[in-house]
This record gives sequence, structure tokens and C-alpha cells, in this order.
Amino acid sequence: MNNVIKEEEINQIVQDLFKDYEGDKTIDEINTDNKPNKAEVYALIEDLFGVIYPGYYQDRQYKTFNPQSNLTVVIEDVFYRLCKQINLALDYCGDDKASEDERKAESYRICKTFFARMPKIRGLLEKDVKATYDGDPAASSMAEIILAYPGLMAITVYRMAHELYLEQVPMLPRLMTEYAHSRTGIDIHPGATIDEYFFIDHGTGIVIGETSIIGKNVKIYQGVTIGALSTRGGQKLAGKKRHPTICDNVTIYANASILGGDTIIGENAVIGGNAFITKSVDPDTRVSIKNLEMEYRTSGDVRKSQDFSQGDEWYYII
Repeated sequence: MNNVIKEEEINQIVQDLFKDYEGDKTIDEINTDNKPNKAEVYALIEDLFGVIYPGYYQDRQYKTFNPQSNLTVVIEDVFYRLCKQINLALDYCGDDKASEDERKAESYRICKTFFARMPKIRGLLEKDVKATYDGDPAASSMAEIILAYPGLMAITVYRMAHELYLEQVPMLPRLMTEYAHSRTGIDIHPGATIDEYFFIDHGTGIVIGETSIIGKNVKIYQGVTIGALSTRGGQKLAGKKRHPTICDNVTIYANASILGGDTIIGENAVIGGNAFITKSVDPDTRVSIKNLEMEYRTSGDVRKSQDFSQGDEWYYII
């Protein structure tokens, strides 16, 4: 049987689709030139990694023997491309009253501000790398963390995207963090506020919401959700504090869920795996699931059970 589609059948499909595009659905738009380019944003992230971690990430295009000359060429190229994407975002999602010249000037200002903050971003990331090395006995070197750890990759993209978020650049910061999400399974909203010495171990399945506030020296394991208690209000909740505050020196173990804008996890608290928390936790408190028990069965009969509860020194939230 010949599976090659006939030309007239292709033409009919195209005509039907273009007719459908003429409706009033949001997804009917076919112009790709008036909004940020996702592939270009992704490419910019890769190039910016070479700026943040020189010597660890090689550029794909520029080969000079003088590192300073090489960086000059890279910055000039990335600056121009990033400025263009910011301008497209402002044009597509920004103030309709702004003129084209005003948007271009604002794009240039934002891009210049972003690169001026690059030493600050790199300073935070240096501390994140150190926190990862100090907190993970499996890490053999700083280089391994920079090149191989998904947690650091997600944090790096977040720290860049957050600076653009602070400048109220629409769409671009979310495209950036969703790139990291797709690569690592770690979903950090660019609006979250995260202080220094942040460590993500393993990372897959982590969610950190837009209005989350995370203090210094916080460690988070895979599957953790720092999320909203409810989003049933939809857009009515926009701009409101919906996500928890995690104070300094907190450790949150795997698959714990901490929810709600009024929820505060106090300093030095330890949140055990699988905990489900919707109320604030006092400083210096340890939280775990109460009386976790494992059963072993053979041929349908219970042969052995073991209590994994941690003892009276733990404060339980169930």
C-alpha cells in the first residue's frame, strides 16, 4: 500500500486549516515575527552560561586567542540579540501607548542594566556552587557541580530570569525558566525571591511558586512543592502573596508540600519527607509524618512490619 499523501489531499488540508485560522480563537494567530522567539531565547541562555562560567562552557562560534577579545565579541552579539527579544516582548505584551522609539530605548536600558548586574548574579551563583559542594558528599569537585548538576543549572537560569522579571520584562523570564524546567524537571518561577547559598539536591519534580520567599542557606530535595494553597480564584489572585516564606537555614526533604501565602517555615526548621504543611512552623522545629510503618508480605500474609517513626523529639504535622 502506497502511504504517500497526494498533492491535492495536502492542499485540501492546508485550505481547511487556514480557514480555521480565520476564526477568533486565541490560538488562531499565525504571525511569528511580532513576539519573542522561543528558540532564540534558549540559544541566548546557552551563550549566557559561557559568560557566567567562562572556561566551563565553550562558545560555539567565537574562537580567538585573547580571552578578553573573545568576551567582547560574545557580549556584543548576546547584547544585540537579547535587546531584540526584550523589544519584541515589550511590543507584544507591553504598554500600547509607548512608541517604537520608546520601546527600543527601554529595551536598551533593560539590557544594559542586566549586564551591569552580571557580577552580582555570578557572586550569588558562586555561593550556590559552594552550598552544593558543602551539602552533597557525592560531589567530587566544583567543576562537576557546574557541568553536571541539574539543580545548579535551574538556579543559574532562575537568577538571570529573575533580574529581567524585576525589570518587568514580560514573557521572556518565564520562557527562560521553562527552558530550565524542560531540561531539569525543576520549575522555579522567575518571580520567586531566593537568597544566597541555595542548594537543590537531585531536583526532579521541584516546584517553587511566583511569590515564594526563600532565605539564606536553604536546602531542598527532589519532589518538593512550595506552592499556593488554592488557585481557584484564578486571575483575581494575581499580585497577591500565594506562596510560603522559607526562612534561613531550612532543610526540606523529598516530596514535602508546603502551601499557602501565610505559611512561614521558621529558621533552622527541618521538614521531613512527604510532609504536607499548610500552617506556619516555628523556628528550630523538626517535622515528619507520624508513625510511618512499612509492611513486608509473602503470599498475601503479613510477615513483618517495622515502625519508622522518629521519636518524641520530632514535632508532627499531619
